Amino acid sequence: MPASVRKPVLEVGHMCQLLGQVVYSAVRSPKGYWGDTLEEMYSLLKLCFWPGMLSMAGFGFLICVMGVGLLTLLGADNRMGAFWVMADIREIAAFMVGMVVAGVIGTSITSDLGARKVREELDALKVLGMDPIRMLVIPRVIATAVMCALLNCLTSFVGVLLGLLAVRALGDTTNAAYIDSMSHNLYAADVWGAELKTLLAGLLIGVICSYKGLHAGGGPEGVGRAVNQAVVTCFAMVWVLNFFFNAIAQGLNPNLLTQR
Repeated sequence: MPASVRKPVLEVGHMCQLLGQVVYSAVRSPKGYWGDTLEEMYSLLKLCFWPGMLSMAGFGFLICVMGVGLLTLLGADNRMGAFWVMADIREIAAFMVGMVVAGVIGTSITSDLGARKVREELDALKVLGMDPIRMLVIPRVIATAVMCALLNCLTSFVGVLLGLLAVRALGDTTNAAYIDSMSHNLYAADVWGAELKTLLAGLLIGVICSYKGLHAGGGPEGVGRAVNQAVVTCFAMVWVLNFFFNAIAQGLNPNLLTQR
């Protein structure tokens, strides 16, 4: 197998192995890491709340304007609620959360673990009989996964408000028509699917960034390379997860393919 193919395949295998270690250790003994996990969750919320909201406001309002213009041109501006269920809850909110968390928290996880690896702190923990995975990785992975799902709720709510504003300011319809169209096209599968998707995206981001940090080498330069690789990989995996998850969800729930 060529080296250009062998290396990515091995990295994927090692990341899956790290994920297995995290899940096994967390489930086998679910105690001792919740304090650190809560601290990581608070830190993530503090760092990602405003970037997530502002990103959703900017990008979401742009999509709102385009959607209102297109639907008005087609004479279906009273269908803005149905359009926004598809655009906001199924796609944009989860995507923006993944990008923001990967860019803000993913870099923090990789740089912190990478710096510890370069300074040989991880080896020192092993010598002292402590498990670096349990102490440093599990809290970060759990916090990233849970807070991604929470941030998705917040960004989806912001998106719904943006739709109301866009309909009020630009569309030739009423807020009541927007809400009625949304309520008729919003299924339970949309809500739990979006939450599950962002939970999985947070899990992927946590594992990928932890792996890159744990295997960083070559001093500060190597840590910088690890951070860059982690963010690029996370961005790509969020896209891939979004595509396949939506395809599977729509295959399992054919009613998501219809607009009422």
